[in-house]
Amino acid sequence: MHPAFREAFLQDNRRELDRALRIAYLLRHAEPGRTAPVETVVLRLSRVQDEVGLDTLGRLEGRPVSAGSYVVAEIGGDVVAALPLRPGAPLADPFRPTADLLPLLELRAKQLTGDRPRRRARVLSAAVRMFSRA
Repeated sequence: MHPAFREAFLQDNRRELDRALRIAYLLRHAEPGRTAPVETVVLRLSRVQDEVGLDTLGRLEGRPVSAGSYVVAEIGGDVVAALPLRPGAPLADPFRPTADLLPLLELRAKQLTGDRPRRRARVLSAAVRMFSRA
């Protein structure tokens, strides 16, 4: 092995080991009370019963809630964030940590609205073109 390559390899390995040691040390000496509690998050479509929760989020955000369907994030039975399926701004409880929920809501909304190309439509249009030539 070339000496320069070996030296670079050893330095890289040393950096990785030092990083792993620091992380292990921090995890070992972390205060147990400082860890965040684990809460179950439910993502679902809004229902009629969610109107009160959506209105509360709208009042907390200081803006009206538009009519339509929403993807809501629920923690402990409370609606803490919502994203309209139509274009619009998300609603979130400013007194709870909801920043991590917004990407999940966006992903779920994309899944529900079908923002991806439909294979079946492409196959059908290709079949129609093929039979129209015959």
